Amino acid sequence: MSCELKIIDGSMLEGGGQILRIALTLSVIRKIPIRVIKIRSGRSKPGLMEQHLKGIELLRDLSNAKVKGASLGSTEVEFWPSDIIGGNHEARVKTAGSISLLLQAALPCSLFAKSHTTLRLHGGTNAEMAPQIDYTTEVFRPVLEKFGATFSFDLIRRGYFPKGGGEVIINVDPVAKLDSVNLTERGKITSIYGWSFVAGTLPIKMSHLMADSALHYLKRFCSSIQIERYKEDRNIAPDNCSGIILVAETDTGCILGGSALGKRGENAEETGKRAAMQLAKSIEEGACVDEHTQDQIIVFMALAQGVSSVKVGEITMHTKTAIFVSEELTNAKFEVVPKGSANMISCTP
Repeated sequence: MSCELKIIDGSMLEGGGQILRIALTLSVIRKIPIRVIKIRSGRSKPGLMEQHLKGIELLRDLSNAKVKGASLGSTEVEFWPSDIIGGNHEARVKTAGSISLLLQAALPCSLFAKSHTTLRLHGGTNAEMAPQIDYTTEVFRPVLEKFGATFSFDLIRRGYFPKGGGEVIINVDPVAKLDSVNLTERGKITSIYGWSFVAGTLPIKMSHLMADSALHYLKRFCSSIQIERYKEDRNIAPDNCSGIILVAETDTGCILGGSALGKRGENAEETGKRAAMQLAKSIEEGACVDEHTQDQIIVFMALAQGVSSVKVGEITMHTKTAIFVSEELTNAKFEVVPKGSANMISCTP
């Protein structure tokens, strides 16, 4: 392990929690002690919020790390990792803070642990400003499997804004290495499918309105569209929420997603349209992964053995941020080359 602290400026680019998550993840995997400064300085309430604090504590436990400055509102943290130990770990966010974002930080670390890892995560399963857990399992996980890694998932309870209270159990087996990927040929859309749900006291009719609206906007891309419409079991999802998750598959094995949660004052048709338009954008750009998977795979490209190339749409700020941090904490070099309405991201580790 290097004894010299690597300083990461948390105000760069996206300026939020993502820089912290990726820096901590790579710190753990590469055994590089880091100091993250100006944490979330680009946000209206700078510094660590509870979900960021729980993420730090989870990675601390995973890697037997020494931590300094990890408290609510702190804008500077030092993190000194040791070995990634695997085993059973728990993180409990009292709010509807995203379980998917906790997993984004912990999953890559768990893949390089000395033994099997079980993560029991509490918080929001379907929350704004973060991937829904259904997106993580149905869109991101199949893409992760192209790198030669995966995880299993048990949903115990759903948690929605503002109460949270969701619970999932993630099981991860370690890998000897990550494979490089070559996702450069999008091919033709062969099927579109998805899930349109309501929970709590909301009427099932809303799920049909969201699904019918999404189908209306997507039928130009594919004749085979199946969107399941249902009401969540009150035992698993007692609180009110509505949302839709959409997936498109291609004949070259690409998987693209789009999703939306119902908002106060928004009709169900508009929710369905938002999810459909998100998916349509990726399809029209000719991308092999959508904008949300785009930034999540940067860390895996940096850690994989061999050169990876992925065709994406518009480069997001989250992706620029992920590339910046990955180049700071690994030997990987990224190159982005425009390809019409798309871009090719290549990574040489």
